[in-house]
Amino acid sequence: MSRPVIGIAAYQDRARWDIWDTQATMIQQSYVRGIAANGGRAVVLPPDDLDDAVLDRLDGLMLPGGADIDPERYGQPRHPRTDPPALGRDAGELLLLRGALERDLPVLGICRGLQLLTLLYGGTLHQHLPDVLGHTGHLPEPGVFGEHPVRFTEGSLAASVYGAEAVVNSHHHQGVADPGSLRVTGLSDDGLAEAVEDPTKRFVLGVQWHPEVAHEDHLFSTFVAACAAPVLL
Repeated sequence: MSRPVIGIAAYQDRARWDIWDTQATMIQQSYVRGIAANGGRAVVLPPDDLDDAVLDRLDGLMLPGGADIDPERYGQPRHPRTDPPALGRDAGELLLLRGALERDLPVLGICRGLQLLTLLYGGTLHQHLPDVLGHTGHLPEPGVFGEHPVRFTEGSLAASVYGAEAVVNSHHHQGVADPGSLRVTGLSDDGLAEAVEDPTKRFVLGVQWHPEVAHEDHLFSTFVAACAAPVLL
């Protein structure tokens, strides 16, 4: 039986290796490992907003963490702590996400990926959580992960993976303000949405933490299994 082919949205940045110092298409190996170690075949998708036809060759889509989304996309002025816009990445990933939802492909959104789901479902974001929550626990400092419990909604997709509660890592300074039409199925103790879902789809789940860093194979194996499952017509 062939492995399900899962696209991982990549990004462009400057990189140095061997004789090269140039722009490169990149994605952390931990995302690839999460797919490959759990029965999937990872395909890296460079940022491209020309069309979504590549989705016709894929069995699922993963949207990874990364830079802040341009706040103009949810009608807010830029906060001083918001990252410079990555307009090409925003456009390309939203194009892929819309196409995946239209095709009912399984989607896993991680950190920024959860936030992209929020926008596409009509929601909005808090641009700097310390202004709202009064603490920096979700991002103690750049490169340092926080840690906190998350409580999951009984009967949800997230709860089927994690149970009623789990301790997760955390490295984000933005978060969900309004989930739009998504269902919030995971909450931290400070009330922040940590998991969101669309129960009308085969598999649409966003998590605000970084399961690829923690090697949370129970999540990746569930996602890969959804990608491998036959579509019931």
